[in-house]
Amino acid sequence: RALGLLPHLGCRIRPPPTASHPSAAFLGGPGEGPPCSTGPGWVGEGPGASDKNRRVCHATARLEMGSLWEEFNRLGTEMIVTKAGRRMFPTFQVKLSGLDPLADYVLLMDFVPLDDKRYRWGRGDGDAVVGGGAQVPAVLSPPMPHRYAFHSSSWLAAGRADPAAPGRVHFHPDSPAKGAQWMRQIVSFDKLKLTNNLLDDNGHIILNSMHRYQPRFHVVFVDPRRDSERFAHQNFKSFSFPETQFMAVTAYQNHRITQLKIASNPFAKGFRDGDPEP
Repeated sequence: RALGLLPHLGCRIRPPPTASHPSAAFLGGPGEGPPCSTGPGWVGEGPGASDKNRRVCHATARLEMGSLWEEFNRLGTEMIVTKAGRRMFPTFQVKLSGLDPLADYVLLMDFVPLDDKRYRWGRGDGDAVVGGGAQVPAVLSPPMPHRYAFHSSSWLAAGRADPAAPGRVHFHPDSPAKGAQWMRQIVSFDKLKLTNNLLDDNGHIILNSMHRYQPRFHVVFVDPRRDSERFAHQNFKSFSFPETQFMAVTAYQNHRITQLKIASNPFAKGFRDGDPEP
């Protein structure tokens, strides 16, 4: 699975032949200098943060369009998956800081299941997933017009999760690139596509429909040392933003999500002008 790949990415990725060495300010001795302390950042996660390579431990990532993600999250974000692959909206975009400007980095994403359940949209007496993921008994749900926008319908647990889809990661197409390039502008994963085709051979992220997922973003330092395998676990830093979690669907279930997608997606002008189908 993709989750098992990350500890090894730092040793499997090699810098391009013309890559220059990272700046001296980030260079240490054989042990890469003293352990990194966890200073203030935007959002970060991962075990052993204090043992991370100095070229990644100061990395921070800020989610772009945060207010829009929050708006979707309050309703319960849904992302379309198709056989051919569908781009995400909102697009996952971040602003990076704290990288070594002269070091090479690879940026990538993966998607992890939020639980071991499969869901259905409708009425029922089971636990309902509300807005950003809080669970309340459906029959006891109080009126919450700002969060519980589906009224009589909701996401309900419908059994155990389907067998896990093949784990994949999506590499940003500009990888590898210098830290200075990554920090110069917003990093957008607008080429990433989601599919429910288990036999997909286009490199799209494979997800199970009616399952909940958390996107994760990873910064991987391209370690030029010959024995980089020894430091693989130190050479990456992971970030996740709870407001980006979503339900994978083949068609939108919550009409409020449909309305918000049409209202906020710049490519949905035709639907805003009166086309009845989203």
